Amino acid sequence: MFTNTSFESIAKTMKENAEKFNPAASQEAFKPVMEQLKAWGDLAQKQAQAAQASVAETVETFKSIKEPQAAFEALKVSAEKSLAIATQNLKDVSALGFSQFHSSVDALEKAHPAPEAFATVGKGLKDAASKMETALESAMKNGAAAIKK
Repeated sequence: MFTNTSFESIAKTMKENAEKFNPAASQEAFKPVMEQLKAWGDLAQKQAQAAQASVAETVETFKSIKEPQAAFEALKVSAEKSLAIATQNLKDVSALGFSQFHSSVDALEKAHPAPEAFATVGKGLKDAASKMETALESAMKNGAAAIKK
């Protein structure tokens, strides 16, 4: 009696579709993913360099401090810079994320079998993402203002 295992089924499917595989088309289809990953890598590197520079500057400042009040002021300045860097990092991350989301919706609409039918869904997704981005920006502004007080 013949039994078909999962492995045999997968192997059969792969064998039947091997001639349909087009490496060039696969690379082309994967290109947007690689570009998005590169954008995230570049952003992470930029943010790490900014944080590293801020820490180095703070260390240098503390080397020359001799009185407690000056140390307190330097600590306050360092905290304000750290908050500004964190806020900017969050803005950059959210901007990149929302931008990539919009690009993904555009690509999905373009590849959809009935793009005109998907257009309203895509517009709704983009509108919702834009509202989320606006709400996030507002929350960051309100949070930063509250911390300054």
